[in-house]
Amino acid sequence: MPAVIVTEKRNHRNATSIVEFLKTLVLAGLISIGIHTFLFQPFFIPSGSMVPTLLVGDYLFVNKFAYGFSHFSLPFSPDIFPGRIFSHMPARGAVIVLRPSGEPGTDFIKRVIGLPGDMVRVTQGQLYINDTLVPRTDEGDYTDDSSNMPVVARKFSEILPNGEVHAILKETDGPADTGSFDPNNTPVYRVPTGDLFVMGDNRDNSEDSRFMDGPVGFLPLENVVGPADMILFSIDVRSPIYAFWEWPSEIRWGRIFHRIS
Repeated sequence: MPAVIVTEKRNHRNATSIVEFLKTLVLAGLISIGIHTFLFQPFFIPSGSMVPTLLVGDYLFVNKFAYGFSHFSLPFSPDIFPGRIFSHMPARGAVIVLRPSGEPGTDFIKRVIGLPGDMVRVTQGQLYINDTLVPRTDEGDYTDDSSNMPVVARKFSEILPNGEVHAILKETDGPADTGSFDPNNTPVYRVPTGDLFVMGDNRDNSEDSRFMDGPVGFLPLENVVGPADMILFSIDVRSPIYAFWEWPSEIRWGRIFHRIS
């Protein structure tokens, strides 16, 4: 066989392999974009408002289809349609990622406390839903130093009306030093139709629905991105990034693939 024909065949096979490789890259990219857009989104915990449930340095997945889709489910939240498609109401006690109306470009993470029609208030640091005290059990002192502002508080197990049990932190039940508004002694909030009332588990260090002048307030259902189901990875970064020999000791191995409750 003439050498020129062999060379042409080899070049043709090489060109075909390159095309197939590029097709694979494009397909993988489209699948990744589709998963990120419509199914799951990674999320990093940057603050301590959900301690002890979530720590600074936790990486988790958000299930974007659990409650249906809104424009907040899409990258950059383009305002292309109102409300939610295939809408489902989050359960009381669910931990959700949200885009508050006051800061629609920022992801927050909070726990659903009040559903539409509920009356919610905090009196002397304790939560009431529909005029009924939400019981809690004291579990002792708790210290967390995963953020720039270490938390020293009492840990409680709180039991919501649907039986959902979760941990919260309280530094004090007395008047909070937050200016004219005291989040430990609030008015009664009646949750409007189509809205949610959300709070952080670190109750004395969370800007949430108690602060009606803040970014969250009552949360429209369409502003929910989705529930946070599982911690994928967690790292307690203390050493400089170049200190690679410290990396294994900074991984929180016990939190990897830990379900969020």
